[in-house]
Order: sequence, then C-alpha cells, then structure tokens
Amino acid sequence: MNYPFWNIPYLGSGWVIGIIAIFHVMISQFAVGGGLYLPMAERKALRMTDPETRAAWLAQLVGYSKFFLILTGVFGTISGVGIWFAIGLTHPEATSTLIHNFVFGWAIEWVFFVVELSTAAVYYYTWNRIDQQLHLTVGWVYAGASFFTLAIINGILSFMLTPGDAWLAVAGTGHEAGKFWYALFNPTYWPSLFLRTCVCASLAGVWALISASRIDGDRQPALKTSLVQWSVKWLVPSFVAMPFLMIWYYMMVPASQQALLTLGIDTINAGTFSTVTRMALVIIVTSATIVGVAYYLAYRSPRDFNLSHALSVLLLALIATGAGEYSREMLRKPYVIGRWMYSNGVRVPYVARINREGYLAHSNWVWNGSGNGLAAAASNYSRGEAIFRGECGSCHTLNGYRPLAQLLAGRDRANIGNFIVMLHENKPDSPYRRFMPPMVGTKQDVDDLTDYLNAQVNPSGPAKVLAASK
Repeated sequence: MNYPFWNIPYLGSGWVIGIIAIFHVMISQFAVGGGLYLPMAERKALRMTDPETRAAWLAQLVGYSKFFLILTGVFGTISGVGIWFAIGLTHPEATSTLIHNFVFGWAIEWVFFVVELSTAAVYYYTWNRIDQQLHLTVGWVYAGASFFTLAIINGILSFMLTPGDAWLAVAGTGHEAGKFWYALFNPTYWPSLFLRTCVCASLAGVWALISASRIDGDRQPALKTSLVQWSVKWLVPSFVAMPFLMIWYYMMVPASQQALLTLGIDTINAGTFSTVTRMALVIIVTSATIVGVAYYLAYRSPRDFNLSHALSVLLLALIATGAGEYSREMLRKPYVIGRWMYSNGVRVPYVARINREGYLAHSNWVWNGSGNGLAAAASNYSRGEAIFRGECGSCHTLNGYRPLAQLLAGRDRANIGNFIVMLHENKPDSPYRRFMPPMVGTKQDVDDLTDYLNAQVNPSGPAKVLAASK
C-alpha cells in the first residue's frame, strides 16, 4: 500500500469513477460529434437557395450552438475534472503510471482542449458578427481540435487494455517514455478510435434530436421535418459500421481478455453470462431500439416527434454508453493496465517479492507499533483490514457493491481460508484467474486477511475477540 485508501461505503470507489465517467463520455463524445455536426449543418444551410429556409436553419443553429457551448464547456469540463479527482484517489498507482508515461500526451491534449474551448465560445458569440465563411472556418477549427483531443485520449485509454510488447519490454526500467509512440499507438488504438468516432457521430444526432424535437411542427413543419430527418441520418453510418469495427476491436484484444466475452457466449444456453457478455447484449438491444425509435418515431413522423421521444432516445444512448464503458473496464480484468498492473494496483513483476516480504512490509499508511513496518504490535484484525483495503477494496465492498460479506456468507473460517489460499496460489485452472488478481503476500498475510473476513462474515464467538483487539 503505497497510498492511503479511499473508502466509499456501500457504493465502492470504482463506481464513483463509473458514474462520473458515463456522463462525461456522453458529453465529451458529443463535443466531438457535435463539433462536426454544427459546421456541417451551417454549410448545408449556407448552400440553400431559399432565403427563408436558410434563415430558419441558421436561427435554429444559433440556439443549438448555445446549448452545445453550455453542455460541453461547463458540464463536460466539470465532469472531466471529477474523473481526475476520482481516479487519483481510487487508483493512485495506475494514475501515476499514466501521468508519468503520457505527460507529453497530456500536454498535447491540453493544447487542443484550450483551442477547443476557445473556438466553441468564439463560434457562438460571433454569429452574424463576422463574415459567414470566416464563421464557418471557426467551426471547422473547433471540429479539428476536438477530434485531436479524442485521438490522444483514445490512445491512453486503449493503452490500459493493450500497452503493447514494446512498452512492456521497458516497463519499470525508467525508460518507458522512450516508447511513448508505441504505447499511444498500441494494438487496439485504431479500432477503438474508429469505434469512438462512430459513437461521437451517433451522439451528435441524438443530442440534435433534443433540440429539433422542440420545434413547433404545426408552425414550422418544413423546418422541423428537415432538421429531424437530417439528424436521424447521423445515426446510420455508426450503426452500419459498428458491428464490423467491434469485430476488428475484438480480434486485437488479447486472448485472455477475449475469454471474458466468449465465456458467457459459450454457456448462453445454460443461462451463464459473464459481466462483459451481459453488457454486450445490453449494447446490442439498446442500439437496435435506438434505430427503431429514431426511424419510426423521428424519420417517418418528424412533425409529431416531441421532446419525450427525444429524451427516450437520449436515455437509451446513455444506457448503451454506460454499458460500453463498463464493458471496456471489465474487459481489462484482472488488470488495470494490461499485463503490467493488476486492478488492485499491484504490479505484476512485484508479485514474487511481495509474496516473500509481505504485502504491508513497506507500507507507510498502516498502523504499526514498533516503527519497523507492521510488526507484533498490530493485531491480526488490523493487518487483515489493511490488506483487504489494499488488495480487495478497489473492486469489492463489505456490504454494498460486490459485497464480500454476502459472497462469503455461510462459510466458516476454514472455508474462507481455503478460498483465500486458492486466490493466493492463482493456479491456471482457477475459475477466478480470468478476472481476479492473485492475493499476494506471505502466509501470515493470508491468515490475517482470513481472520478479518471471518470477523465480517461470522461476527460472533472468537471473531469478536479479534474485532475488539483492533
């Protein structure tokens, strides 16, 4: 434990990241897709020959660009800061690795981000104040800057799943920065980038339907019809290309991670689904529903398409986005950085050393009585609690999300101990090996964690003595 533990009761710290990230992705990817939607819509309007139709389109785009600026510039930025805050507390080891390895990448991304924010504001505030072609150019500059932020962030996110052999060869030597471009353009970079670009285009259409649905179809039937139908068309390329891109992405994922998906598919008749498989099914169902709703309620009946319909599409997109991000996170298991760092922050090459010296041997964030690590003065219970927080707490809670007290319910101390030993040995035939990191530490650490969990699962008898000694 190189860092103090951030305890979020019941919910778990991982879900704090998840909740913020789902909303941030919905907005940030809309910032990319919407950034392309606006100049393309403006160009379309400027090419219209009918002055009234052109004026109506441009007036609608003025209001839409204000909505776009507020949503992406305010809520997108705040949620982005929230993610940094949450990941820094939840996964400090992984965050530290990303910062040190991609400091140049973050610098590039921030340059584009500043350009993005600036041009978004200029684009909105200069409607009808500067030359139309110059205004359109500002929109294209924004679109380019926002896409490059996506390109950089995509490289860092895909790196966490597939850092690549070139980076792994120097990981831990201090020369990781020398493999920056290999790490950025890692094996899943390109399929992930194309997938995210498709999602961005889809979200541009989804959010545009929110704005278009508020147009009075009785007073402005032609305007509403043209805008709603044009916005629906933004969904088509994504849903045509996405299945092929997902196959490409799947082929680039390591075999160990592919197994998390195929495990559920292979046993579908028995009703056994892996979490990744469940999320994949959710994405398929919600995406198909979005297409159906968008076509039948929006494209075929644009004048009757109202705000409640648009919000339904947005909710489905939120569910699909959440399932997609959850799948991406789960697909990395048991790692937070593929083949280098387990999801609890333990570096893969350090496992043997920790098993020899002890998990808490070099920790500065746990109580000790002698000043020389966790020695005799600390109780089994307090050492076990520290081990639980460091090795289990990033994915499990005691009585909330993935509750160990419930998962281990009905087991006595011997059975709990056998389970911990199985995780510690991490044999190739272990059913948990695919998605759980090994329990690392000495035999004493195994016993301490067993005592602590036994005190939670069976809080009576001898366990009370251990708890009282804390």
